Amino acid sequence: MNALFTILTILILIASALLVVVVLLQNGKGEGLASNFIAGNQTLGVRQTADLLEKVSWVLVTFIVVLSIITSFTTGTTGADMDVTNKIENVATQSAPEFPTAPVQQEAPTAPTE
Repeated sequence: MNALFTILTILILIASALLVVVVLLQNGKGEGLASNFIAGNQTLGVRQTADLLEKVSWVLVTFIVVLSIITSFTTGTTGADMDVTNKIENVATQSAPEFPTAPVQQEAPTAPTE
């Protein structure tokens, strides 16, 4: 696997985890988790904290989208290299079960005669 692809994927995962935390901290209709952080609200003010969290969430979303687009170009495969129809035909012919052409004749069991 490409090292750049791995690094970008790790950055996307870290940014996604940070985005989850930032969204949970925002004030929602139920007052969110940000209301529990009194010190942050006293120093910055409630509205400034909400604005900061909203800006951070937008930055993280933009970061994730841009990195996702860049990561898609670092995979090294192009659409012209992959011919899906040939792969489907090969898989279909390889995995088709083989049925016998004629039914198998079995002898009827014989009962012991006395």
